[in-house]
Amino acid sequence: MTFWVTTALIALAVTASLVAAMLRGRMRPAAQSRRTAPQSPEAEVSAAAGRGSAFDIKVYRDQLAEVDRDLERGVISKDDAERTRTEVKRRILAADAAHRSADGTPAPQAPKTVNVLAAGLVAVGLIGGSLWIYRAMGAPGVEDLPRQARIAAAQTMRETRDTQAALEAALPPVPPMPLPERDAELMEALRDAVADRPDDLKGAQMLAGYEAAVGNFRAAYAAQQRVLSIKGDAANAEDYTTYGELLFIAAGNRVSPEAEAAFGAALARDRTNGGARFYMGVLMLQTGRPDVAFRTWRNLLSEGPVDAPWIAPIVSRIEEVAFLAGEDYSVPTIYTAAAAGGAPADLKGPSAEDMEAASELDAEDRNAMVRGMVAQLSERLATSGGSPAEWAQLISAYGVLGEVDHARAIWTEAQSIFAAHPEALEEVRQGAARAGVAQ
Repeated sequence: MTFWVTTALIALAVTASLVAAMLRGRMRPAAQSRRTAPQSPEAEVSAAAGRGSAFDIKVYRDQLAEVDRDLERGVISKDDAERTRTEVKRRILAADAAHRSADGTPAPQAPKTVNVLAAGLVAVGLIGGSLWIYRAMGAPGVEDLPRQARIAAAQTMRETRDTQAALEAALPPVPPMPLPERDAELMEALRDAVADRPDDLKGAQMLAGYEAAVGNFRAAYAAQQRVLSIKGDAANAEDYTTYGELLFIAAGNRVSPEAEAAFGAALARDRTNGGARFYMGVLMLQTGRPDVAFRTWRNLLSEGPVDAPWIAPIVSRIEEVAFLAGEDYSVPTIYTAAAAGGAPADLKGPSAEDMEAASELDAEDRNAMVRGMVAQLSERLATSGGSPAEWAQLISAYGVLGEVDHARAIWTEAQSIFAAHPEALEEVRQGAARAGVAQ
């Protein structure tokens, strides 16, 4: 309520001042001024100035006539006469303006109806326009939320969100995917085999994959849970990420506390795991922390690789998330193909196979081939960016070619690009170390 009262008062004050200025006459007629108040000393001085201005005009007119006579007698040139006339005319206009002002002649005014109509339009535009803009861009009904309050509310949302079972119960039933008779028989046989051999790791892994393929995600995560149980301490980050992803899909694309625990277990085993980090970003977005989600996804984009499965969904939403986080961000052009489901061309520099093929050429051709590939990689990274591995590869390649200055310059540039991502910077540093330019 305080917000609305304050903004309403400000809008009314601004509107009232503008409307009053439009409706107020710019100058009272001189006759009315003389009737309503005796002439003050200042007014007498002004009137005297007016009379003086009228005398000046007569003098200036005489000067114009004198210029014409001097020109006829040949006393002054034609150009001098023209310049003198211009100056005298300018003084006449100034004196005439002063004479009219002192005489109290009112300035022309627009009709009253026009002024009233214009004032009404201004009032409607200011008050109505401000309300429309706020409804379009603001958040009516939302109370003030300081940063700490928002963080606390997001934490509460995260701690009290629905469990996996509750999320699944809220979803409509999903009919099983129809399968050809032979495939349906094989699926039943696999399910029976896994049920008869609960310690069969290979069978549990196959069952989890097949159940997911036919859209039976609840059975799929149950089978993946058996995989984790069989592996025990040997279960790796990918095993837990797969389990969490199946929970996520089965819950209607929501990160439940159970799925969060699975992604947390994956990151405890490999903190660089891209899939788990992506879903933790989704969790932050779903629980009111778009700022954390944006930072997480931006880091994943900067690290690549561009064909990672989490790149396309990040590219499709990160600009929206950046807006919610109050960040100005545009997706790097290198990821536009990933957003469309494709893969950018020419993403790699000289590979091991390229180097092996180059070894069969003579020295001159081999050097030209390698330099051409390095130049292509350098140009692409300079224009579109790339993953830390590609930056490391470029620096290392320049070191092999003996171009230490180029390697050092690119290493310096990479340090500024990846300064906010220590893990990515460390990968680039390894390439700099191979080139002998790491500091």
